[in-house]
Amino acid sequence: MSSWFPKWRPYQGDINHQPVGTNEYLPPAQSAVLGIQHAFAMFGATVLAPFLMGFDPNLAILMSGICTILFFIMTAGRVPSYLGSSFAFIGVVIAATGYSASGTGAPNLNLGVAAGGIMACGVLYALFGFIVMATGTKWIEKLMPPVVTGAVVMIIGLNLAPVTVKGVMGNNFNMWMSLVTVMCMGSIAVFTKGLMQRLLLLIGLLLAYLIYFIVSNLMGYGTPINFAAIQQAAWFGIPTFHSPVFNANAMLIIAPIALILVAENLGHIKAVSAMTGENLDPHIGKAFVADGVATTLSGAVGAPGMTTYGENIGVMAVTRVYSTIVFVIAGVFAIFLGFSPKFGAVIHTIPSAILTGASIVVFGLITIAGAKIWIENKVNFSKNKNLMVAAVTIILGTGDFALQFGQFNLGGIGTATFAALFLNFIFSLKDPEP
Repeated sequence: MSSWFPKWRPYQGDINHQPVGTNEYLPPAQSAVLGIQHAFAMFGATVLAPFLMGFDPNLAILMSGICTILFFIMTAGRVPSYLGSSFAFIGVVIAATGYSASGTGAPNLNLGVAAGGIMACGVLYALFGFIVMATGTKWIEKLMPPVVTGAVVMIIGLNLAPVTVKGVMGNNFNMWMSLVTVMCMGSIAVFTKGLMQRLLLLIGLLLAYLIYFIVSNLMGYGTPINFAAIQQAAWFGIPTFHSPVFNANAMLIIAPIALILVAENLGHIKAVSAMTGENLDPHIGKAFVADGVATTLSGAVGAPGMTTYGENIGVMAVTRVYSTIVFVIAGVFAIFLGFSPKFGAVIHTIPSAILTGASIVVFGLITIAGAKIWIENKVNFSKNKNLMVAAVTIILGTGDFALQFGQFNLGGIGTATFAALFLNFIFSLKDPEP
């Protein structure tokens, strides 16, 4: 095993002036605090994603910890990343399962069907990883140039907008509380700095929760938060696992998300490489395989698909600590939380109005992330090729244009993704320039 993992050494520099490298480690107490901090950084998103799909948040937290440690082992401890629930799956899971209670915390009755599709996505993702290990990443950049990845990322957010808003329509109090949640998160994002800003989802949720408690439980407006389930829940228990159901239609809808995860993970690793000054390109293939295996394992027990987390990359940028050992500590902490039904009961007290407000922020950020890809890569929209690829993809995805092939329904996001790839390939025959 010594040849697989790097030889870690104690950090001996000045943390204020010199970053902690991936193969360095800090004293145990500092490492523990940093690990717990990473667990909190992923918490808001990793809990919110399963809620919106009808999955068990406790199981999602547990699997995020297990999958992070698995990722650490499979990448030989050389890629600093935390794995959590991917938002890319939300739209396709809702489409594949017919789930109509997004943001309410109600269980998804077709969860097994979603799990089978997530496993298929994980296998496809791992296959991409093996191809990258053999051939490099040039083909990814050719298959999915920025105009394609930007459009596809954008439609993931736009496709979910109607579902999100529908959750509070007709209830004036909940609509106002959703906007309060948006303001809480927006204020954290704009008026704070450093680590607090990076934890905008978590801190925004907590602040909105406190305001909701004051307005409903103390002042008597709206439906008060019921804390009875927390008192009744045990401190320790095993989450409920769900067996996957391999439905061909659901697999066809969900599996293409592997393309998004590839583009997302590639961007994250490039970002970490730039921050650390270390060349992580030789490990990209292993990272894809590890994330694919983690997603497959997560789906196998009925948990959401996994992805590397931008929130934790943000924490690394703030702390300048890139030690991969810190992520093992974060994973262990998440596993402990996942085995606590009392912790899960606390999560389930989050009102649907707050979840809807958080969803508005998250799906909006996903949409703008797509536009950010275009801007950062200077996509030339004076070219008709780029205009057509982006325009058609966005309308197909936002309008939920779901193609039917016999018994197979590709779903709006799937149709738009394949359309983006196909149009870019065809139009590149005439105009090969990006």
